[in-house]
Amino acid sequence: MTTLLGHRPLVQEAAALRSGADDPVDAVRRTCDRIDAVDPQVRAFVPEDGRRTRLLEAARELAAAGPPDPAGRPALYGVPVGIKDIVRVDGLPTRAGSALPPEALAGAQAVVVDRLRAAGALVAGKTVTAEFAVTAPGPTRNPHHPAHTPGGSSSGSAAAVAAGMVPLAIGTQTVGSMIRPAAFCGVVGFKPTYGRIPLDGVIPNALSFDTLGWYATDVAGVALAASVLLDGWRGGRGGPGRPEPDPRPGRASRPVLGVPVGPYLERAGEEARRAFKEQRGLLGAAGYEVREVPVMADFDAVVEQLFTMNRYEVARAHADWFARFGDRYREQTTAAIRQGQAIGDAAYEAARTRRAAFRAELAAASAGAGIDLWLAPAATGPAPADLTTTGTSIMCLPWSNAGLPSLSLPAGRAADGLPLGLQLIAAEGADEALLDAATGIERVLNGADGEGASGH
Repeated sequence: MTTLLGHRPLVQEAAALRSGADDPVDAVRRTCDRIDAVDPQVRAFVPEDGRRTRLLEAARELAAAGPPDPAGRPALYGVPVGIKDIVRVDGLPTRAGSALPPEALAGAQAVVVDRLRAAGALVAGKTVTAEFAVTAPGPTRNPHHPAHTPGGSSSGSAAAVAAGMVPLAIGTQTVGSMIRPAAFCGVVGFKPTYGRIPLDGVIPNALSFDTLGWYATDVAGVALAASVLLDGWRGGRGGPGRPEPDPRPGRASRPVLGVPVGPYLERAGEEARRAFKEQRGLLGAAGYEVREVPVMADFDAVVEQLFTMNRYEVARAHADWFARFGDRYREQTTAAIRQGQAIGDAAYEAARTRRAAFRAELAAASAGAGIDLWLAPAATGPAPADLTTTGTSIMCLPWSNAGLPSLSLPAGRAADGLPLGLQLIAAEGADEALLDAATGIERVLNGADGEGASGH
C-alpha cells in the first residue's frame, strides 16, 4: 500500500513513546508540523486556533505526570489521536459539521475519549464530519486525489490517518461511515459489534445503528486501539488474542470465508467486482476456503427497512434542535429529517420486526454454510470525483443493519490509481476473531503470503 505517512504506524509510534525512545513533546511537534504542511490541502481537521500550544501543554503535563518506568506507561502513551466532530471532547467545541451554535450541542465528554485519555492518548483535534454524520459533506478532500471524495461521514478521520497527520483517529458508522472512507482513503477502518463501546457523549444519528470505530494504517494498529476501547476485550494487550493458523499443508486451516452472492453483491460496480474476484483468487491460492452463499434475495426490502428505521430515528434525535435551528441545517440533512418526520410509529415498529428477522436469517445462512467471515467489496468502487457527495453506503448496509463487526482492508488500486477496499464481516461479538483473521488476510493482500493485490 502506498501511503502519505508522516507518522509511523500506530504500534511502532506507541512502542517508541512508551519505551522512552521517543517523547510526547516531540511527537506533538511532528503532528503539528504535519498538520500545518498537509491539512490546508486535505482539510481533515476542524480549524483550531492555538492547537500547537494546547497540545504542547498537554504533552508536557503527560510527561511530568507519567510513570518514570516505561513498563508502567499505558498503551497509547503520548499518541496523538483525531476525534470525529460529533464526539464531545472537554475543552474543544462540538459543531458536528453544522452551523448550529456549539453551546447547543455541548455536553459531557464522550466515554470513548475518557478511555483514550486514560490510555495516555493526546487529542490532536476534531476531525471533519458530514453534517450530523448524515450525508451533507464537509470540506475534506481525498489525500490520494483532492478532486475525489474521501467518503463519509467520518471523512476527516480517515483522511487524517491516510495523510499521516495522526496514526489513529476515531469515527462513527451508522450505515457506511467508517468502512467506505477507509476504502476510499486506503487505510484500515474498523467498526465493532454494535454496542461494544458506549455512545455516551456522541451526537446521535440513528441510535439503533450508531457505532464508534477507528482508523489506523494496519490491522495491528486497529487491534492495539481495540484493546483499550472495546468493552470486554478478550485479546492480549496491543493485539488480537492469538496468531492466525498457517494454512499450508499439515497446518491448521484458516477461517472459512463466505461470499454473499445475489442482489447485494450485484450492487458493486464493475471495477470493484473485478478487484473482488482477484482478491478471492489470492486468498484461495494462500490456502483459504472461499464458499459462495446465496443470501439477501430480497435486498431491496432490506434497504427500505433500514432507511425506514434510520430516517425515523434521525428525525427524533433532532426534534429539539431542528425545531429551534431548522433554518441552519443543510439541504441533505433537512431532507432526511423531513422524511423521518413522515414515518409513523407503526411503520417504524414493523421495520424493527423485519430487521430482527433479517438478522436471524443472515446468522442462519452463515451457520448453515459453515463460514467464519463474510467477504465483500468495501465500496461500490473507488472514490468518486465528486465533492458534493460522500458516495454510496450500499455495500456496508446489510452488515450495519445486523450490527455485525466489520473491517476494511486496503486491497489494490483502481485504474485511476485510487485505493480499493476489501470488507471482512464477522458474527456478532466476534470482534477479536475478526481482527485475528484480518491479520492473515492483510498479509496476503500485501503480498507477504503470495503475489498481493496489485490492482492496476
